[in-house]
Amino acid sequence: CWKSSKTPKICWFCVILCQIQLNNAKVAVLGASGGIGQPLSLLLKNSPLVGELSLFDIAHTPGVAADLSHIETRAHVTGYMGPDQLNAALKGCDVVVIPAGVPRKPGMTRDDLFNTNATIVATLADAVARNCPEAMICIIANPVNSTIPITSEVMKKYGVYNPNRVFGVTTLDIVRANAFVAELKGLDPARVNVPVIGGHAGKTIIPLISQATPKVEFPADQLSALTARIQDAGTEVVKAKAGAGSATLSMAYAGARFTFSVLDAMNGKEGVVECAYVRSEETECKYFSTPLLLGKHGIEKNLGLGKLSAFEENLVADAIGELKGSIKKGEDFVANMK
Repeated sequence: CWKSSKTPKICWFCVILCQIQLNNAKVAVLGASGGIGQPLSLLLKNSPLVGELSLFDIAHTPGVAADLSHIETRAHVTGYMGPDQLNAALKGCDVVVIPAGVPRKPGMTRDDLFNTNATIVATLADAVARNCPEAMICIIANPVNSTIPITSEVMKKYGVYNPNRVFGVTTLDIVRANAFVAELKGLDPARVNVPVIGGHAGKTIIPLISQATPKVEFPADQLSALTARIQDAGTEVVKAKAGAGSATLSMAYAGARFTFSVLDAMNGKEGVVECAYVRSEETECKYFSTPLLLGKHGIEKNLGLGKLSAFEENLVADAIGELKGSIKKGEDFVANMK
């Protein structure tokens, strides 16, 4: 075997064994009984990359787990319910996805969710730090512009913070941008890729139409309207659901897409690129979403903003102040925690 031989050579048994181990990831979903958590868990259960699916929530999780366990895919599903079972749910996890929190209702901004969701995320981050500190952490819970700083500060308190492993999932902004551009141009949305940078709320969502592939162009008025629609797409769903919730199905799809990319990269797949809101030095904000090259240990390289149009440069400038405020709000929340 190449691991022990003085003259290393390929041992195909070891290669196959390692591949099996890599494709056997343990993934936790915290908030698995909710509107996002259930369809997200369903998508993860269907993936050959997942060997064990650990579901946690404050209620109904055993039922969700039992339901999913009847699906004929190999991921083993376990359900955990209530604070007393949180530690057990996280033991040995490779990836932790956190959609937990309250949804937006008509008239609410993501920032209105802060007080409730900040406490939830801080509590869950604390448990992650104690039970699986090396896991990839994918935060869906809003407001992401603040919940990622919260997660980071909690991890720092335990001395286990790794900025390459903490992600704010902004993939839904990319998914929406791809869908809207494809609709306007009559393209196959599966072949459209629009990077979206900045943050994950209102004007901090900055679609880079100038960097879209395939290349597309819009008149100034149409570009402005398209950008506004991408930025306000979450509110579009909240209004359409008329008080019944916010984006759940599309967010579950986006969350699963990002999780699969993380798992692919952990398995050694090369060239995996996703945008996410992370610790960054690309702008004057401590956290900023940009395209990231993912690798076995998380972020391999931050690909930065790229070449921006004048319109996009103005969008970035307009977003900086709000982002800084949201970041400080998250950091202050942890600093003032009892």
